[in-house]
Amino acid sequence: MARSTPRAAEAELAQALRTGPFHLALRMALSARGLALHRVQHRLAQRGVKVGVTSLSYWQQGARRPCRPESLRAVRVLEDVLDLPAHALTRLLAEPPARTAPDRPAARSYRSLVEESRVLERLLADLESPEDGGLHTVCQLERVLIGAHRELRARDSHHVVRAHRDGVDRYVAIHHGDPGCDPGQVAVRATENCRVGRVRWHTAAGVLVAELLFDTRLRAGETHVFRYGFDDGTGGTSSEYVRGFSFAGGQYVLQVRFDDAALPVRCRRFTQASAGAPRGGQQELTLAGRHRGVHLVEQGVRPGILGIAWDWS
Repeated sequence: MARSTPRAAEAELAQALRTGPFHLALRMALSARGLALHRVQHRLAQRGVKVGVTSLSYWQQGARRPCRPESLRAVRVLEDVLDLPAHALTRLLAEPPARTAPDRPAARSYRSLVEESRVLERLLADLESPEDGGLHTVCQLERVLIGAHRELRARDSHHVVRAHRDGVDRYVAIHHGDPGCDPGQVAVRATENCRVGRVRWHTAAGVLVAELLFDTRLRAGETHVFRYGFDDGTGGTSSEYVRGFSFAGGQYVLQVRFDDAALPVRCRRFTQASAGAPRGGQQELTLAGRHRGVHLVEQGVRPGILGIAWDWS
């Protein structure tokens, strides 16, 4: 998809400044001016205003709203930094905040779900992404392919999400490879109703995060259907696939398929309350069908971890 022209970007910014909400107008202004958050932070500091990059990120994502006197002063200076008319942003803060869906589900932090949580938090910060991206899963169908050398070859996801605040236009997908994975060589595929944005990874941890950009901005309560995937094949022997859920609710289907040249002797599903907790809910799965696969279906996901593990001998 072609990028917006400067004239189109200015027109979108003008519209956002007229109608809001605040976080969308701020994000459009940053995009139109081509300023990264660390540069904005530096220019604010030159004018005697100290604001963290994390706070600026939360403001533009709608995860937080500047309310304190020092924050409001920073917004007034932001208008000058971004070459906006006086009160263009502060006026939007005087209006009611963007709607939040009343059925936003209970959430759990990444720290409790992922062993490499500190690495993940740094990667998300580099993408200027708050931990709560404003979306929760309605339904997700995920297919994992295990190759002839017992490696995680690829995974594909058909995802339906619902926004629990206004202005959400992206989803951050996380891929954690098996030991030996080279995340710099993992390919990200945007298959339907999304496109790949920024991609960051940590080689030692084998973790990659990728922005999937929508071509629309969702309002609270709206849903979006999209598909994406990762082509890996860089890691060693794979023995399980796990998925962490920050939010409760929704349906999740996981299918693991094995190459005919590498079939496990036993498969089982399991659950975990957190990354360090003991595994429970274990149930044997029968490898069957022409495509040599096993699957699990969870009708009402709870915050925590679901997975399928297998033994090679």
